[in-house]
Amino acid sequence: MTRIAIYDTTLRDGSQGEGVNFSLQDKLLITTQLDLLGVDYIEGGYPLSNPKDAAYFRAVRDLDLKHARVTAFGMTRRRDVAAEDDIGMKALVGAGMPAVTIVGKSWDFQVLEVLGVSLAENLSMITDSVGFCAANTPEVVYDAEHFFDGYKKNPEYALRTLQAAADAGAAWLVLCDTNGGSLPDEVAKAVADVVANLKVPVGIHTHNDCELAVANTLAAVAQGARQVQGTINGIGERCGNVDLCSVVANLSLKLDGYEVLLPGSLVHLTEVSRYVHETANMNFRPGQPFVGTSAFAHKGGMHVHGIRKNAASYEHIDPSLVGNERRVLVSELSGKSNIAEKLAEYGLEQDSALLSKVLDRVQDLENEGYQFEAAEASFVLLVERLAGRETSWFSSLGYHVNVSGRPEGAATTEATVKLRAGDAVEHTVSEGDGPVNALDGALRKALERHYPRLMEMRLVDYKVRVINGREGTAARVRVVIESQDDDSVWGTVGVSENVIEASWLALIDAFEHKLTKDARSSQSRVALAQT
Repeated sequence: MTRIAIYDTTLRDGSQGEGVNFSLQDKLLITTQLDLLGVDYIEGGYPLSNPKDAAYFRAVRDLDLKHARVTAFGMTRRRDVAAEDDIGMKALVGAGMPAVTIVGKSWDFQVLEVLGVSLAENLSMITDSVGFCAANTPEVVYDAEHFFDGYKKNPEYALRTLQAAADAGAAWLVLCDTNGGSLPDEVAKAVADVVANLKVPVGIHTHNDCELAVANTLAAVAQGARQVQGTINGIGERCGNVDLCSVVANLSLKLDGYEVLLPGSLVHLTEVSRYVHETANMNFRPGQPFVGTSAFAHKGGMHVHGIRKNAASYEHIDPSLVGNERRVLVSELSGKSNIAEKLAEYGLEQDSALLSKVLDRVQDLENEGYQFEAAEASFVLLVERLAGRETSWFSSLGYHVNVSGRPEGAATTEATVKLRAGDAVEHTVSEGDGPVNALDGALRKALERHYPRLMEMRLVDYKVRVINGREGTAARVRVVIESQDDDSVWGTVGVSENVIEASWLALIDAFEHKLTKDARSSQSRVALAQT
């Protein structure tokens, strides 16, 4: 088996992506997760860049890392300054990390136009910088910036920059597609040439500006690259870096003869992907290969019919291999197979008449603007109603929302709710930050004394979508509410021309699902105890 070293630059290159900002604690937590996953190198940042990165290199020494080597990143020495006198060089070795990564210029255009030095001076800068770090650090990784552009324009000089780094003691020569503009055959040709002419192990660092970062990385590995640099979820400057989630999964599951990460750690890939999304305060990419929430989601009736017979009919791998899961979506495109699969997930009966009734009702509701893909709790309640098994936890007798504007300050919102719970009629009022918050508060006041476990429930997300925008202010809106308790997360949906009414419908479903779910759980525990 050929070992491919995985070099993660989420904390440095990834943080340069638009909207990405990691705190010091974020960086330390992500470092721990990457180490547990089995990443070989974790690039922590540039110790002279900002106080946060400097603090990171001090704090990371206290982490009990089991596998990964943390690297400090920096540039070659400044021109006309000796490496041992250069403040950047001293900061790199002063970070005290087991590895240092130095980036240098490989493209003669960049050397002359950006650095403003001679081609000979650039070679000296590379030699001096790598040599100084190699003498003071256990391992030096040399990143050849703009290598593929330089190789296309002046291959002889591009190779000389690599030779200079190799002669000075670099342990790795990493070829960077910095602009993300290279094609797989160009990458393959250049990597093959480097591997044939230099004896130092080669790595690959690609960007995704042409949507080819993964293809370019795999092409490089096929030609002998033995280190892959990238970021979790492909975050990074412009269009991002190569997504290590996709690279790792492809190397592990699609190509023979390669070993990555630690044995058994691939099942944590989805978990780490979502951890980084959450820590970066970024939305998941549903269609992200291997680890996205839609990567193994099935909507078409024919597809669901196929996977019920054999999952391989519409899935290229078992989703559990990367820690993901299969999802069956319910929509107007669904067939009975979708409905049956979804009912089976919730342990509901599946007689043919009920399947037809549910499918017809789903199609009617979706025509009105409902969508159940992100609102499975509302779908389950719909099935229970159509089957005549719905539990009457409470009934709404009316609600009222009042918003009062004040010239001197923010508007205030008050909601009044009247409902029947058992034999009691509850009439409650609550103020909130907005209509939904106020309605949620009033519902809780009315119901929590009857159903105390509602105190565990909280709203975690609220989305509004205009369905038929051409209708202007009379357009229908769809509201999706995501709720959570100690055990699970669920979505509910409401549709109306009135956004408050749509919110109320979704809110009612959220409360009813919580009560129904808890009742089922209690019944299951009783049945288990009796056995």
